[in-house]
Amino acid sequence: MSGESRHVRLRGLRFHLRCWGEEPRLASMASGGSESLAEKPLLIYCHGWLDTTATFADVGERLGQRFRVVALDQRGYGYSEWPADGYWFQDYVADLDALVDYLSPAAPVRLAGHSMGAQVASLYAGLRPERVSRLAILDGLFLPDMPAESAPRRFGRWLDQLKAPARGKTYASFEELAERVQKQHPQLSAERALFVARGWGAADGAGRIHLLADPRHRLDMPTLYRNAESEAIWRQIQAPTLFVDAGGSAFGQALKAEEKAARRACFRDSREVSIPDAGHMLHFDAPEATADALLRFF
Repeated sequence: MSGESRHVRLRGLRFHLRCWGEEPRLASMASGGSESLAEKPLLIYCHGWLDTTATFADVGERLGQRFRVVALDQRGYGYSEWPADGYWFQDYVADLDALVDYLSPAAPVRLAGHSMGAQVASLYAGLRPERVSRLAILDGLFLPDMPAESAPRRFGRWLDQLKAPARGKTYASFEELAERVQKQHPQLSAERALFVARGWGAADGAGRIHLLADPRHRLDMPTLYRNAESEAIWRQIQAPTLFVDAGGSAFGQALKAEEKAARRACFRDSREVSIPDAGHMLHFDAPEATADALLRFF
């Protein structure tokens, strides 16, 4: 996989960063100091659920010609550390807050996120509006609102799941994992599916390939998604925002048009672009078109 790998400790965990373009000069957290930034502007990318930074490689390489791109493997994904106490969505936002402070203590940054990462990036942009100069949402903000009546069932199911911890599935080879990828994404060629498989998996030292995602990510967490809370935060965003929609995304089509419009109306300065033939994972499904849309916007 392309990109320079770096590790940094944030909020007590060791995080993996994948970087393209000029290497970012990381500020020293220990000393509290900072270094002058390189000439290229900084762009931070947040990946989606069960994904890693590796599958952003084609887009990252193209963006790296104009920007210093830093992609964060979220906690429990890729080569970032797994926390002992599980996963709470607010922690993803706090991790991004710490990373922005680490990479750019004073200057605002360009920010992009896909799917789950788009939710993280958008909430951060509303909570820290002065720290984001431009925001790109890649096929995201489609989470369905969860009514209060669903809390007992969801909370109870989470308790049940804790009694039988999930185990990560392994594969005999990257090729076998690529076959699974193609079943999920049949539009991918065998070559592209293998690219994704090598980004999602790693050798376990015992002759098998394991996924680079903590299986606990699949737990149904007891907290509910309340869209009204997100909308209140989105209304605080000051940065111009680009929505990059995937024309073939089931997630985008599942949300009613009026609900989608209401959510996007919260963004005071927004525009939209659609990539007609791309599925939800547009960064590896249609990397050239995705990169071009981001380059024009950023």
